[in-house]
Amino acid sequence: MNDRISDHLADLVAALPDGRVLTDPDVVDSYARDRTFVAPGKALAVILARSRDDVVTTLRWASAQRVPVVPRGAGTGLAGGATSVDGCLVLSLAGMTRIRELSPDDEIAVVEPGVITADLDRAAREHGLMYAPDPSSHEISTIGGNLATNAGGLRCVKYGVTRDSALGLEVVLADGRVLDTGRRTMKGVTGYDLTGLFVGSEGTLGVITAATVRLHRVPGQVATVAAEFTSLRDAASAVSAIIAAGCRPSLLELMDRTTLEAIDSWKNIGLEPATRAMLIAQAEGPAQEIAALCSAASFVAEASTSEEAAELIGVRRLAYDAKERLGQCLVEDVCVPRSALPDMISAIEDAASRHGVTIATVAHAGDGNLHPVFIFERGLAEPPAEVWAAADEVFRTALDLGGTLTGEHGVGVLKRRWLGLEIGPVATEIHQGIKQVFDPLNILNPGKAI
Repeated sequence: MNDRISDHLADLVAALPDGRVLTDPDVVDSYARDRTFVAPGKALAVILARSRDDVVTTLRWASAQRVPVVPRGAGTGLAGGATSVDGCLVLSLAGMTRIRELSPDDEIAVVEPGVITADLDRAAREHGLMYAPDPSSHEISTIGGNLATNAGGLRCVKYGVTRDSALGLEVVLADGRVLDTGRRTMKGVTGYDLTGLFVGSEGTLGVITAATVRLHRVPGQVATVAAEFTSLRDAASAVSAIIAAGCRPSLLELMDRTTLEAIDSWKNIGLEPATRAMLIAQAEGPAQEIAALCSAASFVAEASTSEEAAELIGVRRLAYDAKERLGQCLVEDVCVPRSALPDMISAIEDAASRHGVTIATVAHAGDGNLHPVFIFERGLAEPPAEVWAAADEVFRTALDLGGTLTGEHGVGVLKRRWLGLEIGPVATEIHQGIKQVFDPLNILNPGKAI
């Protein structure tokens, strides 16, 4: 630890309530990484924020001492965005868990960043409402982390990503000033869209300490359909047909054979030998049209009870944990135009075969967001060369098809090497200029996202 910083850390300890600053090396290390293999740097200390004032005090101190700050929620990220850097403060927001307000009349909630996503949804449902963003990690991920990465999830196809539900934010800037963005109303066009700018900024522009979010009425009749296919491309083509027909599913998820085998070996779901892919769809109202558009399926069935529907969705939510049982994972999330989904699926299969790599793919298929998971040997510091080669091929193909490098996980550390391919030199310069305005000392999550 730098002696000067060590001497001044006592000032921060004194300025914060008791127990807010952790310096025990083993404890600090437990806050240093997310769910990726990315090796973290050696953090100086962990700050357990419980209020906006804790964040303000921390950032004022960090700005004065030129100490980097890495904001952190539950640590469930999959791009390395919350990994610590050498000499940083890890600013944990997981303890800021208040739902400050829930207004059924206005269909909004005001929440702190440590609120678990599913807990907000459950609180809303007590009033006949729901919080629409629904990442598969909804039971463990936080609203703050979802905002930082602009997370998506299973209901994106109908309700959009986190940015579409964010109306306003309370943000602490790098120098400790507090900025309020956005509004409480459903409409509002005053000034630049600073709310949209902070959502997805991965902690590089400011620290979100509260959010005003949009809620939706819980739909009435919901039908759930499962279809099994003997070809992954046929399943992807069914997705394209469903979207092209003008259907409005609220959920449309795809899983490949490798993913289904991983789930079956763990939970014994009765996977048939010929099944190469499964499509799970939900729609508000009758689902006969969706079922009919799965004409190439070997089996199609509609859940007859809400319990059966929950079991089907539960199978989809098991996907990532099941794949982690197979080995270490490089989890990606390219997104392509929905009409290009069959070509992207084929490209992933070809890359796996060409490079001799195991890739298990799931997709929020209704919005073209694929999660190819590259599985490699446990204990390796990072993926072997053939995995990076396959990933590079997948990323470049997604861009060639008019897609993007990330639909919801963020850039973090893992995708920075490809970022320039997508945004180009002019956008890179603009990004750097925006960073300079909000964080001129470059202390907020340095080395991430841009």
